[in-house]
Parts: sequence; structure tokens; C-alpha cells
Amino acid sequence: MFSVGGIFGSFSVGVFVNRFGRKKSMLMANSLAFVSAGLMGFSKLAASWEMLIIGRFVVGLYSGMSTGFVPMYVGEVSPTALRGALGTLHQLGIVTGILIAQVFGMESIMGNAELWPLLLGFTFIPAVLQCALFPFCPESPRYLLINRNEENKAKAALKKLRGGADVSADMQEMKEESRQMMREKKVTIPELFRSPLYRQPMIIAIMLQLSQQLSGINAVFYYSTAIFQKAGVSQPVYATIGAGVVNTAFTVVSLFVVERAGRRSLHLLGLIGMAASAVLMTVALALLEQMKWMSYLSIVAIFGFVAFFEIGPGPIPWFIVAELFSQGPRPSAMAVAGFCNWTANFIVGMGFQYVEAVTGPYVFVIFTVLLIFFFIFTYFKVPETKGRTFDEIAAGFRQSAATGAEKHPEELNSLGADSQL
Repeated sequence: MFSVGGIFGSFSVGVFVNRFGRKKSMLMANSLAFVSAGLMGFSKLAASWEMLIIGRFVVGLYSGMSTGFVPMYVGEVSPTALRGALGTLHQLGIVTGILIAQVFGMESIMGNAELWPLLLGFTFIPAVLQCALFPFCPESPRYLLINRNEENKAKAALKKLRGGADVSADMQEMKEESRQMMREKKVTIPELFRSPLYRQPMIIAIMLQLSQQLSGINAVFYYSTAIFQKAGVSQPVYATIGAGVVNTAFTVVSLFVVERAGRRSLHLLGLIGMAASAVLMTVALALLEQMKWMSYLSIVAIFGFVAFFEIGPGPIPWFIVAELFSQGPRPSAMAVAGFCNWTANFIVGMGFQYVEAVTGPYVFVIFTVLLIFFFIFTYFKVPETKGRTFDEIAAGFRQSAATGAEKHPEELNSLGADSQL
């Protein structure tokens, strides 16, 4: 139900950010966190499993919206040279939350029959913090200038973000993007797929989101304790928390190297590293009965799987989608990308246990094949966005679309209608 809520929440991102702006949308979404905390926190007292299920759906709505709002806002307020590093902070927030939940979810702390409702009700704490602190943050300058045409407010927001430094270069970049947008008609979700101008970045955005979820990472986290138990680990809960620590640590590593190594390079490294770890995991689980020491190899493989995920496929798909699109199509693109991410999340969460029951220790062979496929796709299709402005990235796709239209004249009229090139 959490994933189903995420599907619906992510698909509504474009509606909110276009109507209310980035900042107000994030603040409004916090109301869902309070509602879900109340439903889940009082479900045991009310003896109502219905409240628990509805609460999970509502917090899923909140999470689906947040995974669209946050990367978009962070990408739009960040300097070009730091956009990747600051975008990675979104993933760092997620994995830190996972680690905290794993620790507090231990039976000796709050994961027991008496305290679990309080643990689920804790979702209101970060919402309270955001409601208290976020009013001091400025609205996205790009939204103010390009969507609202409020140049003075955009300049004031930029000065606040840059600490009073000269913002003329940033303003010029946004004005150029605004002029480009004026040549384009309003972009709806169907037009993202129909127009050759947006088709290529949309396919890339979807594939990157699928590479994150179909990599098998949530299979590891949803069922990590069970996997460690089958591997013969005496204290599987602690091994699961260890995976959470690795998860957080390597997100920090990605934070510091993403602007040096680039998005594409880190994503490729992460995918091939996860594929190698999945092979190692398969070998360890298959030979466990013959060689008991393979349980240690399975732990190493899972830790490696998680580490390589956070180097690339974990943080990069979230913020690179915001980089691939200009201001006009960005909200719709984020909605579609988030929808695909949460749908894949749901499929893995629901299907893994049944596939694992049929395939046994060879279940990660499926993820290995998918990881290799995503590696090949990324190598040939995904451009490097490091150090490039939003308009430079969009111009690259416009040029590619124009070249494709010349090869296929039947698309030339469509391209001209969409972008007036």
C-alpha cells in the first residue's frame, strides 16, 4: 500500500508544482505526513487494521510527492557546479531515514508488540521540522522568473541562496532558458512521448528510474533479514543494520565524487559493480549447503551490492531527470519518471518473494541480466550532464531531435510545431 500511494503521489507532482510552486507544494504535502502518523500511530489503540493500511497508503502519497518535489527544487536552486553533489543529498536523506528506521525497529527498542505504533507514528517528526524551517528558504528562482515572470523576486531569491554574491550570470542563464521556453507550447504528459523533441530524454529518464528499482536493491532491503537467515547468519538483524550503514556511508562517498567523476561514469560503475555482486551472491547462496563459510561471502556480496548501488543507481536517477529537461516539461517529466519508479518498486516488493520461492538461490540471476541490460543502455544512450547548464543539456537534445527529423522527414513538421526551431 505504501508503494501504491507512492505511484499516485508521484503522478500528481506536475499538478502541484505548476499551480502552487515548489516551496508551497512541499509545505502542503506535510499535511499528509500528519494524517498518516495519526492513522498508523492510533491504529492499535483503535484495534483497526484498516487505519494501518490507509495510513500506509497516505504516507506513500506523501513520499511519492516528496520524491518529485525535492529533487526538482534542489536542482533548480543549486549552482551548476554543485548540482550533482547537492542532488545527492536527497538520496542521503532517504538512506539516513532507512538506517534510523532499522535501528529503532529493533525488537529491543521499538520493534515490539507494545511500541510499534509509536514507531510508525514518528513520520510526523521530519514534517514538523520542515514546517518550522522551510518558510525561511526561498522559492525556486527559476520558477519565479520563468513560470511567474517575477524578475525582482527571482533575483532576491538568488541573492539569498548565493549569500549576496553577484547573480547576474545566473539571471542571464535563466532568461535564456525563459526565451527558449517562449518558443515552445505548454508541454503535457502525452506530448512528452509524441514529440521527437522530448522523446529521447523521456526514454532515458524512464530507463534510469527502472535501473534503480529493477536493480534488485529493494529486494535486498525488503527481505534482507530473511536472506541473511537463509545464509546462516546468527544475528541477521544486525547484518541488516550493517547493510544500512554501508548504504549511508557510500551515499556520502557519491556526494563527494559525483562532480568529479560525472553522473554517467558513476552510474555505469554502480551498475557493473552491482551485477558482479549479484553473481557473487548467487554463488554464495547456491553453495551454502556444501560450504558453510559461504554465509560470510553472502554478507560481503550484499554489502558490495548496496555499496555500488549508492555510488550510482541510488542517487543519480533522482536528480538527473531534473537536469534532462528545461523548465517547461520538467514537472511532467518528473511525474512520469516518479510514476515509473514507484510502479517498479511495487512490482519488486510484491513479486520478489514469489519469484524467489520458484528460483531459490538463483533469483539474483534475473537482476544480473537486468543490470547488464541497463549498463549497455546507459553506455550508449545516457549523456554526461556534469557542469552543463539546463539550457545546454536541452540544446543537445534539440540538436539530436533535429538530426533525427532530417533523417525522418515525416517528423520534421511535428518538431517544428513543438519547438519552432
